[in-house]
Amino acid sequence: MKRILIAFLFTFSLLNISAQQTFTTKARLTESSVVKDTTGTEYPYAIWQQLMATGRYIIKAEKPADPNTAYFIIRLSDEDFAKRNLALPKPPESKYFKTGSKFSSFKTTDIDGNKINTKNLAGKIIVLNFWFINCPPCVREIPELHKLSQTYREDSSVVFIAVALDLASDIREFLKTHPFGYRIVDNGRYISNQYSINSYPTNVVVSPEGKVYFHASGFGMSTVHWISKSIEELKQQLPKKEETVAAQ
Repeated sequence: MKRILIAFLFTFSLLNISAQQTFTTKARLTESSVVKDTTGTEYPYAIWQQLMATGRYIIKAEKPADPNTAYFIIRLSDEDFAKRNLALPKPPESKYFKTGSKFSSFKTTDIDGNKINTKNLAGKIIVLNFWFINCPPCVREIPELHKLSQTYREDSSVVFIAVALDLASDIREFLKTHPFGYRIVDNGRYISNQYSINSYPTNVVVSPEGKVYFHASGFGMSTVHWISKSIEELKQQLPKKEETVAAQ
């Protein structure tokens, strides 16, 4: 909680840099601050916190010199959101994988009974998410992960798999209000244990050669951007369709 609030304050300080050049900023964003949108609608702390956690919103002080100022929450345009992501550093690597090492395959079935064998996905880009329902950071990043998966919905070269610790019945209930376009694996603690994962969420991108290309644990505003970046970099390395046909 404190880390997220610090991140908000850091973003807020960047947004008010021009104001600070003229006078000292006294505004301080706290749980009791009044946060509203441009129509004047006020947002409870829990709501604006969730919005900020997506990385798609910024908060500006109405009167930076006033310690009791109200704040405006503003949604970034897609262009500004992309620019913000480019400015964020790459998230730290997780302790469960090693970049460039061979990814250890696993076999399982998803909640719809479809078989999954990552060994048989050689030549494809595998995007993995390890999570569970009662993990607030996991739930925070799901909307952006879902959006990313929909971007590649028609692309057979990219496979999205989410390994959840929860039972299928609980996951199905959760998915009614939280769309998640990954292939969902239920009761997957044994898979997490295979990699000694005990920090959630953990995200991994595996190259078509079956090697770990990207991995990170915990919630980070830049994580989804780096997953997307990794996918695009790996797609550039895939053989073109014409080349594949010619080779056959």
